[in-house]
Amino acid sequence: MLKIFFLIFMGAGIPVAIAMAGASLVYILVTGNLPPFVVIHRMVSGIDSFPLLAVPFFILAGNLMNNAGITTRIYNFALALVGWLKGGLGHVNVLGSVIFAGMSGTAIADAAGLGTIEIKAMKEHGYSSEFAVGVTAASATLGPIIPPSLPFVIYGMMANVSIGALFLAGLLPGLLMAVLMMLTVAYFAHKNKWGADIKFSASKLGKALIELGVVAAWPLVLWLLIAKAGAPAQVTVIAGLIALFVLDKIFKFEAVLPIMTPVLLIGGMTTGLFTPTEGAIAACVWAMVLGFFWYKALKFKMFVKVCLDTVETTSTVLFIVAAASIFGWMLTATGVTTAIASWVLGFTQSPWVFLLLANLLMLFVGCFLEPTAAITILVPILLPITAQLGIDPVHFGLVMVLNLMIGLLHPPMGMVLFVLARVAHLSVERTTIAILPWLVPLLLSLGIITYFPSLVLWLPKMFY
Repeated sequence: MLKIFFLIFMGAGIPVAIAMAGASLVYILVTGNLPPFVVIHRMVSGIDSFPLLAVPFFILAGNLMNNAGITTRIYNFALALVGWLKGGLGHVNVLGSVIFAGMSGTAIADAAGLGTIEIKAMKEHGYSSEFAVGVTAASATLGPIIPPSLPFVIYGMMANVSIGALFLAGLLPGLLMAVLMMLTVAYFAHKNKWGADIKFSASKLGKALIELGVVAAWPLVLWLLIAKAGAPAQVTVIAGLIALFVLDKIFKFEAVLPIMTPVLLIGGMTTGLFTPTEGAIAACVWAMVLGFFWYKALKFKMFVKVCLDTVETTSTVLFIVAAASIFGWMLTATGVTTAIASWVLGFTQSPWVFLLLANLLMLFVGCFLEPTAAITILVPILLPITAQLGIDPVHFGLVMVLNLMIGLLHPPMGMVLFVLARVAHLSVERTTIAILPWLVPLLLSLGIITYFPSLVLWLPKMFY
């Protein structure tokens, strides 16, 4: 009966969060087994969680990076690094998304922020709107895969899984996806006989490689000083940050400091310096230091607007989580999750077959539900089955998030699809067709990630 009420509300066009909470309330009123106040109590309990504090701070950090001139710096850095290749701006698009993913945590922020710059530049260089939109949409899916990631925070809270382990699990799959996308760009460049978009400059490439070297060497030097030389950890980190700013001032780096964001987050979490929630606060502080004081591109009026946008987005996300909390609890209490688990396990005991069926289900659900709502509904249903089949919850979390990100590219609820259609001034139909070729690298990535769990679990097992 609970499922029937939910489907009726969804069919009537009611937003998914209200449909979940409303279906639970109507079910309680009809059955009379519980007081209606249980709905409010469970919704409040569902968001009374310390890990969920990371949600508003990661949203704020992404918004600050988007409005502090960081996106332009990332674009210029990626242009110097790969813009001289054939189909250069397509490669820049992918590489820029890899870097920006380490700051935003959402696909929509990537598409709306960096995507706006990339699509405009690609059209000015003679690329078709369809190709520009397709590569931007595909690369935007990297946002929640490469840490930090809002969907990972929601999944970790719902599944009682380490958020730090989930963040680490996304690194190698994210790089795999980027490589496959760049190979796809290279295929189109060869097919259409595209040339480079900028002249090769050894000085610009050398400077970009030096910046990458600084980013790679910084944590290694700190590790040697702390672990091998016995230097005080906090003093060493602070001294290392001061050294970064000095180097940036001397050499006028394009993007070293923004690229350090995921390095600081992952390094701080894996060394126990802070929790993921505290890491989200650190990311906000880092973004404000860069925006207000270092690059001086962020003004107080803009900061107020960013904060208001963050409040609006956070309230939407947390209301969905609260509504899904009572709905998931009702599914468990009424035996729906147990019945589904028994049916699936009666159908197959093979983890491979289950993962195939789960992928098909999540791809379908992702086309109709916003990722936060989909995660909060699917986790109580599917996670008990993964536990019985011996599937690692960290691995399954990555598979779930990637499925739902691919769903964001398709109607009727694909938010990335609608954002890019508006940015590129294309109809939704033309945007949908433009994205279709890019499903090849995305689905290939999904297949590899699904059936080669060692790719996902290697880093988390090293540190957790």
